[in-house]
Amino acid sequence: MANGSDIKGYVHSLETFGLVDGPGVRFVVFLQGCSLRCQFCHNPETWHSGGEEWSAEKLWQKAFRYKQYWKSNGGVTVSGGEPLLQIDFLIEFFKLAKKAGVHTALDTAGQPFSTNPDWLEKFKTLMEYTDLVLLDLKLMDEDGHKALTGKTNQNILEMAKWLSENSNKMWIRHVLVPNLTDDEADLKKMYEFISTLKTVERVEVLPYHTLGLAKWVSMGIEYPLDGVKVPTEEQIKRAEEILHTADYQK
Repeated sequence: MANGSDIKGYVHSLETFGLVDGPGVRFVVFLQGCSLRCQFCHNPETWHSGGEEWSAEKLWQKAFRYKQYWKSNGGVTVSGGEPLLQIDFLIEFFKLAKKAGVHTALDTAGQPFSTNPDWLEKFKTLMEYTDLVLLDLKLMDEDGHKALTGKTNQNILEMAKWLSENSNKMWIRHVLVPNLTDDEADLKKMYEFISTLKTVERVEVLPYHTLGLAKWVSMGIEYPLDGVKVPTEEQIKRAEEILHTADYQK
């Protein structure tokens, strides 16, 4: 790992008053780069590397200006793209946050997770400075997951198990797309899996929306879900029932 002062992160955008990416009011950093190609992605412009270059210190100084909004239950969240692709930068940024006593949350799809000893050692270090992991579970069926995202889900599930076994707090999130991620049999398998995890504090169903459609069009990419409608209240409620989201409300 390079010296902390030498590590740069590539940032897509910042949100200074986030209310949906962890507890309380959050300063949310969206990093650039993602290996998944989710058919429902609403930020396709974050897929590729690049973006504005920041040092961890400069980014922390920017974030800490908003500390008065965080009060006792807010903090900083790093999202993406896929933030774990920039794990060295994440470690340095979260170190600064924890030095200041600020709550840290990692919003991830888990795809870069690996048991390769070098990578896992970095991940262990990151978890020392991470208070909460927001983990996106898309599908349990591996073939369906590959069709939906272009990648397997096996290492993502392994990451969830690792977090559970190592006492790392999690929120599980599931994007509900009609006729794609709402299969009841798959949702039941997801609940069975979640129920084996010891550190899940919250389970959320996130309804699919079409706000990212214009971005696909502007980038000249064919949108694979053209014509797919947002889920109804009944569909959302049914998914929440199957995933037992109420059992995790606090």
